[in-house]
Amino acid sequence: MDEPILTLEERNAINSGRWFSALSPSLKHDILRYAYVRRYRDGELLAARGEPPEEWLACAKGAVRVSSTSISGKQITLTYVEPGIWFGDVSIFDGDRRTHDAYAHGDTTTLCVAKSDFKKILSAHVELYEALLRLHARRIRQLYGLVEDLNTLPLRARLAKQLLHLVRSYGIPSLSDGSETRIGLQLAQEELAQLLGASRQRVNQELKSMERDNFIRIEPGGLVIRDRDALMRIAETDL
Repeated sequence: MDEPILTLEERNAINSGRWFSALSPSLKHDILRYAYVRRYRDGELLAARGEPPEEWLACAKGAVRVSSTSISGKQITLTYVEPGIWFGDVSIFDGDRRTHDAYAHGDTTTLCVAKSDFKKILSAHVELYEALLRLHARRIRQLYGLVEDLNTLPLRARLAKQLLHLVRSYGIPSLSDGSETRIGLQLAQEELAQLLGASRQRVNQELKSMERDNFIRIEPGGLVIRDRDALMRIAETDL
């Protein structure tokens, strides 16, 4: 479902993105000039593994769930692309097919640039090459950090780090209690477990433990962070 323009909230998400906001005004202008908007409902497919790359994308609202399928046919969530993040450029650069499936998680809006227009922007702005190199370097650093955490940190610390990341990206301040923040991204415990490389049962045990300690509250609609400082201590010291 396409709409001609971004809403004010969606445009703010794009413009305030760490990577995009650092670009020159002329480069940002050209990217937005070529871009078009697509809107998806929860669970709709954005791109399928094995497809040729046709678009460079950014998430403007909601989230994009990136997943793969195991040998047994089970879908495994690898990451969620949050508002303000650009993705899909790797396949355009190397000319190979998409490596993963991408689905809308909740009502999701993307900003899209066709492959042919992406190459036009590259030709007109040498700056974009360097900017994309920085973007790829940041992704590599994040990937190494995830691998290191998986091999060195206990599940409790990895869970605390993940919750802190989610509350930074999707936090909604509580109107009734200023010390609490709800995570707006709706995640099943199985999906959270997949992000952490752990079983749902173990993640459930750690969540229950954090709830008993009054660090979080588990509700039918999601998780509420009650003590962010406590989670930061767990993430930094639980080695």
